[in-house]
Amino acid sequence: MKLLIVDDHAVLREGLAALLQQIGADTTVVQARDANEAIALLGSHPDLDIVVLDLMMPGMKGLDALSEFGRTRPDLPVIVLSSSEDPLDVRKAMAAGALGYVPKSASQRVLLSAIQLVMKGELYVPPLVLGGNRVSANGPGYRTGNRPEQTLTARQVEILKFLSEGEPNKSIAKVLGLSEKTVKAHITAIFKTLNVENRTQAAVAGRNAGLI
Repeated sequence: MKLLIVDDHAVLREGLAALLQQIGADTTVVQARDANEAIALLGSHPDLDIVVLDLMMPGMKGLDALSEFGRTRPDLPVIVLSSSEDPLDVRKAMAAGALGYVPKSASQRVLLSAIQLVMKGELYVPPLVLGGNRVSANGPGYRTGNRPEQTLTARQVEILKFLSEGEPNKSIAKVLGLSEKTVKAHITAIFKTLNVENRTQAAVAGRNAGLI
């Protein structure tokens, strides 16, 4: 596995690199001090498996970097590791293409688990965003606690609309300029957030909530 760490704090990068190298003997960690350097490294490291990205850095900001990563390497998953625990920042990052968001206050175990989850093609969303009860599409009284638009990102709502129209993952990925792997990860997150098991139930929950 080859990982790219993007953070302007050298001490944090070194500590994170030491942690990630414990994943396995074949783990390689590449470091970048800012987003511009990270984007330049994409060309010289085509075998990267995942990026761990800070949001707040000098120069190009993390959200802009996420968009650039998506254009340059749409198949490359990115996890945001940020000091911000603002749910709005989490949603913005996920909407911009991040497949995971880990607060820097989280434990090492949480970060490693998030990386493993994202590498399997799923999303990692911190509990601070998914707080409150989930939404179920099992009956007319499905809405409990927070409304789904408080937990689904803008991108996920967009994908939910395509799901309701019966569009396959390949078509959704082509229209949105995403990889099929990313679309699948978003769909997995949609199912978890809406507490449903399939596309039909997701469409029903979305319509009942006024999302689509």
